[in-house]
Parts: sequence; C-alpha cells; structure tokens
Amino acid sequence: MQLSIVIPLLNEEESLKELYGWIAKVMQSNHFLFEVLFIDDGSTDGSWEVIQELAKQHQEVKGIRFLKNFGKSQALHAGFEAAKGDVVITMDADLQDNPEEIPQLYQLITTADYDLVSGWKRKRYDSVLAKNLPSKLFNWAARKTSGVRLNDFNCGLKAYKREVIKTIEVSGEMHRYIPVLAKNAGFAKIGEQVVQHQARKYGNTKFGMERFIHGFLDLLTIWFVSKFGRRPMHLFGAWGVVMFFVGFAFALYLGIDKLFLDPTGRLITDRPQFYISLTSMLLGTQLFLAGFLGEIVVRSKKTTSTGYRIREKLNV
Repeated sequence: MQLSIVIPLLNEEESLKELYGWIAKVMQSNHFLFEVLFIDDGSTDGSWEVIQELAKQHQEVKGIRFLKNFGKSQALHAGFEAAKGDVVITMDADLQDNPEEIPQLYQLITTADYDLVSGWKRKRYDSVLAKNLPSKLFNWAARKTSGVRLNDFNCGLKAYKREVIKTIEVSGEMHRYIPVLAKNAGFAKIGEQVVQHQARKYGNTKFGMERFIHGFLDLLTIWFVSKFGRRPMHLFGAWGVVMFFVGFAFALYLGIDKLFLDPTGRLITDRPQFYISLTSMLLGTQLFLAGFLGEIVVRSKKTTSTGYRIREKLNV
C-alpha cells in the first residue's frame, strides 16, 4: 500500500461523496495504490450512512465509527492504528484541504526523505479576527516554545512516514502538536509545504475561539512533558531544594539573631521572616516530594488507554 489517507470527521455528510470523488480522481491520475480511512467522531447526522455507502461501492474506502464524540486527536489515533500505507496523509473532511496537494506531499516524503511534511495555508479564507489573528499568535508561541519552525501547526493536511505515525501517540487534544511529538520521538527531518486553502462549501466550522485557549494550555503541557516528562525531579526537585534552603537561611538568621545578637528582642513568631522561612521550607519539601513521586511514576510500568471506544468498523 503506497498511501493511506486518514480523514477525521464530525457531521460532514454533505461533503463526503464529493471529497472521496476528488481524492479518487487524483489517486487514479497518479496511479497510486491507496486507501481512504474515514474516522467518524460521533457524528449525529448521516455521515456514517454515507461512509457505509461509499465502502460498499469502493474497496479503498474504510471506516471507523466512535460511540460518541471523543475528539480529533482520538480520531487520528484510531486512523493511525489502522493505516497500512507506507506514507500516511491526514486531511480534513470539509473540503477546505485540496487533494491535488497529495502527490507533492508524497514526493517530499519518498524522494526528499522527510519524516513529516506539514501543510502551510499561507492564504486563508477564514475570518481575520475569529481565526487568522489568533492562529498567527498561536503559531508564534508554538514555534518559540517547541523549537519546531513551522508557520502553520494546525493545518490538517500533513504527510508522514509510516514509522512516524506508528511511533507517536496522539491523545488528549495534541493533534495540533504532532510535529512536536514527532520531533521529541527522534524524527527530526520535518518540512513544510505551502498548500491551497479552500473556502468552506458546506455547513459551519466545528471549532470556536475556545480551541485556541485549549491550544495554549496544551502547548504548556507538551513543553513541560518534552523537557521534564522523563525527569520530573530536575524541575520539582531543583525548585524544592532552592525553596528549602531559602527558608533554612531565614531560619538560621532568626536563630542566630535571637540567641546571640538580640536575646531580649521581639519573639521570633512576631517577625515576618519567621513566616517566610516556614512557608519556604514547607513548599520546598512539597516540591521535592512531588519530583520524587514523579520519578517513581515515570519508572513504574503503566498501562495506557486509547481514550476512545469504537462502535463499528468497515473493511478495517
């Protein structure tokens, strides 16, 4: 299998037939051996019925249906698990991603030997205030925090080597940061390709402004996990030691002052330095214990859950 095209979707029944027809036309004109995996993330319209119809008519079409809406990251995870292609393409189901870009992305993976190529929608048809401006701010923060030099982290159109999608684990809402996950897993050759952005043809966007808030919170999470996920003691333990010794220094000062310099002065408990000392030593101890417990968790064998439940599969 040359190509697996993974398409997560939620309530996109109007676009699915047109999208598949467009993909099939491009694949056939380039003589690709391909499969299309539609991942229905709990749609409440007729999306699954359309996928069933397409699967009956075309053996390349495969489908996975979730019990309910679990999120795009979980949908991608399920698609990656099922994909059989040497190169895996992800794209959105709303016709805003252009299938004509797929051959070029495929060539960059197979010929230029990139591990991952991300699309860059340089010219967008979204609202400036609702999407463009927050997206630019989000991408700037992601570049600065992760060290991955991409202009459009959240573009759904991406291409991957098979090893990449079989190695990384996409969970929570980390689909925005798949390039960062790939880099952290050792896949350092990450490229970017300018792609065409289509105006939405059917329905309305499924994402609001809250996705950018969630995105920034996820960015902090992935920054922390990438830097300290394997060594939590380096963060919590270091700050714990610093806080403890700050508190100890204040306590030592108070003790020396009371015993030798001013024995008849105010009670130690009447001085603000006493509470600074007590608070710092307690916080330092707690931070050190948090780092110690984190190290135990990291080194313990743990079982992971996929975070979603599949109701039905087609041809998978």
